[in-house]
Amino acid sequence: MLGKRSGAFAPRLVLVCAMLGLLGACSTTMSTKSAPDTLSLKEIGIDPGRQALAFVEVKEKKARGQRVWCVPYARTLSGVELRGNAGTWWNAAKGVYERGHEPELGAVMVFSSTKKLPMGHVAVVSDVVSDRELLINHANWKRNQVSTAMKVVDVSKAGDWSSVKVESQPGSYGRVYPISGFVYPTPAG
Repeated sequence: MLGKRSGAFAPRLVLVCAMLGLLGACSTTMSTKSAPDTLSLKEIGIDPGRQALAFVEVKEKKARGQRVWCVPYARTLSGVELRGNAGTWWNAAKGVYERGHEPELGAVMVFSSTKKLPMGHVAVVSDVVSDRELLINHANWKRNQVSTAMKVVDVSKAGDWSSVKVESQPGSYGRVYPISGFVYPTPAG
């Protein structure tokens, strides 16, 4: 999922993968060919190189006593280079990245700003389980933590991913959250 913008990212990715002993997994992901004994992105969810880099950044922030936020984590994990509060990402992506209302692997799910989430929230789709269920990776849903493979269900009446519930504990879904849509890591146009 490195896409067209991978050129500048690749050297840092290789360095991080080498540091974490993931070079084989990362280099097969960067290749356009896949060997029979390697996993596809669908099988592994998020690109392992981006995941490794995101985890390194989280570890470094925690070591410096800094808070782990959803925006920098989602930016690193997805490659969607947007800035600002999470709730602004939907509008900020207009004309810059492709946007839509269908979940796709590697897309950023943009939670709308609400009273409960005044700055909004962003998460990266790590798997599309069905037309009404997916898994996300995100940061700071639980204070200062990264959560991976968290279940999200579409509870919108139209089945359009405009309202979701997030599984915070196994089998326990909380309140309904409005979703602006998905920002895809593909340049607009």
